[in-house]
Amino acid sequence: MRLQIGNRHRWKMAAAMLFLPAVALVLASGPAAATPPPLVPAPVASASPGASAQPAGFFTGLRRRTQLLGDPFGARTWLSRYGMTLSASETSEELGNVTGGYKQGFDYDGLTQMDLQLDTQRGFGWFGGTFNASALSIHGRDLSESNLGSLQTASGIEADDASRLWELWYQQELRRDGRMDVKVGQQSLDQEFIVNQNASLFVNTMFGWPMLPSANLPGGGPAYPLSALGVRLRAEPTNSLTVLTGVFNGSPDTVNVGDPQRENPNGLIFPLNGGVLAIGELQYTYPALGQIVYSDKPEPLARTIKLGFWYDSENFPDLAIDRNGIPLVSPASSGVPRLHQGNYSAYVTIDQLLYQQADDPYRTVSAFARVMGDPLGASNLIEFSANAGLTLHEPIRHRRDDTLGIGFGYTHVSSGALMADEYAQQYVNPAIPLQSGEAYVESTYQYQLYPWIQLQPDFQYTFNPGAGILNVDPPFKKVQDEAVVGIRAIIQL
Repeated sequence: MRLQIGNRHRWKMAAAMLFLPAVALVLASGPAAATPPPLVPAPVASASPGASAQPAGFFTGLRRRTQLLGDPFGARTWLSRYGMTLSASETSEELGNVTGGYKQGFDYDGLTQMDLQLDTQRGFGWFGGTFNASALSIHGRDLSESNLGSLQTASGIEADDASRLWELWYQQELRRDGRMDVKVGQQSLDQEFIVNQNASLFVNTMFGWPMLPSANLPGGGPAYPLSALGVRLRAEPTNSLTVLTGVFNGSPDTVNVGDPQRENPNGLIFPLNGGVLAIGELQYTYPALGQIVYSDKPEPLARTIKLGFWYDSENFPDLAIDRNGIPLVSPASSGVPRLHQGNYSAYVTIDQLLYQQADDPYRTVSAFARVMGDPLGASNLIEFSANAGLTLHEPIRHRRDDTLGIGFGYTHVSSGALMADEYAQQYVNPAIPLQSGEAYVESTYQYQLYPWIQLQPDFQYTFNPGAGILNVDPPFKKVQDEAVVGIRAIIQL
């Protein structure tokens, strides 16, 4: 285990920028809970409704329990007495491209995730504390890397084979009414920031952590399967507004060269030698909690709008020019790219409930959209990315836990990437194509077989994979549009 410390002055400045508004919010909204309440005994609770704590109980109630393993030997119940919750899940999928790509074929991909949380109030009476540790076991083969060559990878669980620590943090409530808390430790930003609630249904990676920070931030940014040390503050100044802001190490990687997952294969390296990644998000929710609903008027259709901005102070290499202003692919180039300090982007997301059936509130239609832009084209691969889609809950009458969805994603490469292609045409081979944009559509159906297992057939079609790249076989022809089909199973263990 290594801990690297540097750039302390930048962290101090960023921390001050973070906490000054937070202090102002606390003072403006009332007294904080400065003193924890007295000790209270930890309650005893059943962790898995429908499951038995006896070994023989594993073979009964299989269709009703919420976890496949139930409460083996009473372990979940025993942990709950001390305020701890242990959860685990397995996501397994078989995806393949039947047309297009580098080649056709199917690959298996799998992810086992374990989370252990400690509620300090229930555990030993410390008010408002939550400790979280999560680990990943990633197995299988990535279809996007071997067959597709697409920028927007086909599955959100694709990553290098590894067993690794993912997140390790402590969260403390700062007010008794739950309107403010702070989280410190190793965090994955895709768990809270830049998230569309309705997009979590889909299989493609870019409905989670977006294409723009995946390509432009060092190591893809602190997002699955990587994370970074930092501090996150959440505050609710009103019933309809939430403010999220955080300061993290500028990269989840130590050297920003090569594959960051291989540089930190088990997640036990906690770099602090990078720049600073500062992020802020303002969330507006309608109707607000406690808002009056009149009986003679229809139920309001809920929406959530998020506006955000991030800045990373790392040095970013130019895509086309070396430090002497010569094209990197020129024989006269030093091969050392020009460096640009700093990178930033702004984004907006919206989730909107479009329809709710009057006699069946589970049957709904929702829409979502997210757009991001980055004007610094010289050092960024991606200048724009967007996702949008529709989800229909209970598409078949009385199938209340099923969801049908159709989504769309688009991304466009930057002027710097285009300039690099033009130089490559001039110095390397005139047949090299100029990159432009890549788009895909996805249609999926999530079928709840039992409470602990979901089955999800999926179809994706990608236009202009890689935004226009060459296939190595046959040479000097672009990778053709590709159709991906497959099925995913999500099992709560």
